[in-house]
Amino acid sequence: MPKHDKIPRPQIGTFHRHELAVLGTPCGKIEQLASALVQALPELKTVYADADHQAGDNDRTAAMQAGSWGIFSDKISFTRLDFTGQLTDFQKKVLLLDADWVLVNGNHFEAAAQIAVIDPAKPLEKKLHKLTNVQLLLKSSDAVAIPDYLSAHLEGRSVPVLAWQDTAAIAQWVKGYLASRRAPLYGLVLTGGKSERMGQDKAQLNYHGKPQQQHTADLLAQHCERVFISCRFEQMAAVPVGYEGLPDTFTDLGPLSGILSAFRQYPDAAWLVLACDLPLMQAATLAQLVNERNPLKMATTFQSPHDNFPEPLVTIWEPKAYPILLQFLSMGYQCPRKALINNDIKLLQPVFPEHLANANTPEEAAAVLQALHKQTEQIT
Repeated sequence: MPKHDKIPRPQIGTFHRHELAVLGTPCGKIEQLASALVQALPELKTVYADADHQAGDNDRTAAMQAGSWGIFSDKISFTRLDFTGQLTDFQKKVLLLDADWVLVNGNHFEAAAQIAVIDPAKPLEKKLHKLTNVQLLLKSSDAVAIPDYLSAHLEGRSVPVLAWQDTAAIAQWVKGYLASRRAPLYGLVLTGGKSERMGQDKAQLNYHGKPQQQHTADLLAQHCERVFISCRFEQMAAVPVGYEGLPDTFTDLGPLSGILSAFRQYPDAAWLVLACDLPLMQAATLAQLVNERNPLKMATTFQSPHDNFPEPLVTIWEPKAYPILLQFLSMGYQCPRKALINNDIKLLQPVFPEHLANANTPEEAAAVLQALHKQTEQIT
């Protein structure tokens, strides 16, 4: 069989992009820590991953033995699905996408990062191979010391140390850890449309002394580590020198083509997406979006002043949005707004709603030019 080109693979662990396995202490104490952190971090959607030491669930056994593959239950305060199969590693990641982070019982499962507990009741000397990325040390009591074998294993790395009993300090550390893992912010100028209503390429219109695609990219560059101009392959030649083009690898999907193509190339980045047909957009509105970004949500976006729905083309899409958008596409939905409406997002009210006005027709473009001309006259 011919070899396929490799595409970048997102950095997702066993369960989630943000996961921490606790090991070095008995399972009961790990469960106690998980319970305490859930109470101390009510603003976070925490998942605790553990193995049930009981062989079965008596209230479900009869139905399962009768041949049912699964039982879906709306429990009013939560939803439950019991089924006879085993979740694959891929299904786990999809199922837990909406969580903010996963705390893992490291006695049963591995995770991409670890919290190591110094507890004489369960020494770590024979589990050093599981300590691949230790982020925090917890001392079970003031009397215990960090063993020499663990110090040697850490190879001089400076790892914070907290007391096992200090739940508040551990919770504060978790919040800081999640904040430190915020995805880098890249900018994406959407120019791949065919501009049929405008009658000419909207990306090349000049409202501000330069083509609109360059003006939009320059606005994004004030907030983003890198900025790309998203376009169809045949438009790549029109990307000006000094700007990076990103051609569509998903085609004929409207704006979703550019968003998915960007995630395909850089799946671990967050994307500040801005359409090129927003000539009144200004830096203040982008600053509001960036300053109020919540990287644990699927997206941070504005409520459109025109129809009150989320505005997908002035949005920060976080890495967790990539598989969600692909799922919507697999079900026949190519409108990114549909994904925003049906997922956990941060929805902002724009301070300057006029900045979100579209210009898709010659009449709208003329009105924008007239408004900009009046602004210039007022300033001068």
